[in-house]
Amino acid sequence: MVYKKLIKILEFVLGLLKVEERQVPIATSMVHRRQYRTTRDAVIPIHKMSRELETQEVVSKTHSPFNSPIWPVRKSDRGWRLTVDYRAWNEVTPPLSAAVPDMLELQYELESKAAKWYATIDIANAFFSIPLAAE
Repeated sequence: MVYKKLIKILEFVLGLLKVEERQVPIATSMVHRRQYRTTRDAVIPIHKMSRELETQEVVSKTHSPFNSPIWPVRKSDRGWRLTVDYRAWNEVTPPLSAAVPDMLELQYELESKAAKWYATIDIANAFFSIPLAAE
C-alpha cells in the first residue's frame, strides 16, 4: 500500500532530461484547430492536469494564434491522460528524426539476463522532459 501512495504522489512529477536543448523547427504556416467537444467527466481532470503542468513550469499561459486541440483519454484505472492532437501542426513543420529503440532487441536482451524483476513505466509525460531552446 505504501508503494501505491508513492506512485500516486509521483504521478505528475516531471523531470528534465540532462541532454542538449532541442531546436524546434518552425511551422511554415499558422495552425489553428478548434477544440474538440469533451465530456463533462473530463472537464475537472483536464483543469487539474493543466494546473499541475503550470505549477511545474512545464507549460505556461499564452496568447497565440496557434492552437492544437486537447483530447482527454480515459485510462484503464479510470483516471485521465491528456493528449494533444498535433496532426495539423506536424503537416506544416519540418520533420525531426529521433532514435527509436528496437523493442524486439530489448526483449531479447532482457531475457538473456534472466532478470527476476520486470517493471513498467508510464512515459506519457516524457514529452515534457525534453529541454527546448528559447527561440
